[in-house]
Amino acid sequence: MLDEYTHKVVLVGDGAVGSAFAFSLLQSTHEIDELVIVDRDQQKAIGDASDLADITPLTSPVRVIAGSYADANNADVVVITAGVARKPGESRLDLVNKNVAILKSIVDPIVTAGFKGVFVISSNPVDILTTLTQRISGFPKERVIGTGTSLDSMRLRILLSHRFHLSVNAVDAQILGEHGDTSFAAFNEITINGKPLAERIQLSDQDKAQIEDDVHRAGGEIITNKGATFYGVAKCLAYITSAIIENRNVVLPISAPLEGQYGIEGLYLGSPAVINSQGIGQVIEYPLTDDEQVKMAHSADAMKSVLNSIQL
Repeated sequence: MLDEYTHKVVLVGDGAVGSAFAFSLLQSTHEIDELVIVDRDQQKAIGDASDLADITPLTSPVRVIAGSYADANNADVVVITAGVARKPGESRLDLVNKNVAILKSIVDPIVTAGFKGVFVISSNPVDILTTLTQRISGFPKERVIGTGTSLDSMRLRILLSHRFHLSVNAVDAQILGEHGDTSFAAFNEITINGKPLAERIQLSDQDKAQIEDDVHRAGGEIITNKGATFYGVAKCLAYITSAIIENRNVVLPISAPLEGQYGIEGLYLGSPAVINSQGIGQVIEYPLTDDEQVKMAHSADAMKSVLNSIQL
């Protein structure tokens, strides 16, 4: 029965991020034929699948069902949002020991089921867990993607648009490095309506430091106010998944496998990349200033120190 579906996505983790992703995905593409929701709370997955199915007459005729890891055998994409949520005052790296065991319990049975598609990870700390997903699965690195700094970059675009009274759509800006406190903005690559930011606006070093700090604090402020963040990352997940399904060749900053870019090897870290039906079509290395290169190396070292402490 399942083989008659052309494009299939399996979602693992039906919490706030997962359900928001599913809702966004159904409105983002008409190329998906089946969405399978897997969660340890099977009743919730069943209820959410039925609730989401109610919107399909107004979006596209997607079959939405609750399922199991076995359903990944012929899926195009498996999206993993499962894991323990970050608590107020807790860093993303504090989550690592809690979420590594959960990740392994998900990836192993999915690979055993015969999955041959693309993993997309949003569970935190996302750069660590994306790196570990590739190691656990043994998949080619281009078939494992993390949401990385996609959300951070959207926050940077919003902050710049507000600060300088611009349309958010006029701003193209990227955050690189860890999805977390060691991330940084590639200011020389920022454009306003296609022209370099520096041609329109002069930023002091103090301005730049404040903007980066505002990006770092944005997620924590949302968590303080409402307990969790989910709409932004869910939309990034839907955008990435749609780009894979539709072979869009879009460029987005994600947790990308670095193999010499920025002088870093064997680690997923936030960098622009081309996303298409292969997963990652190409990792794009931005030219960094000396200061930015130091920040990227610092971000990588922070990730590596955590990875080196993990026993799989």
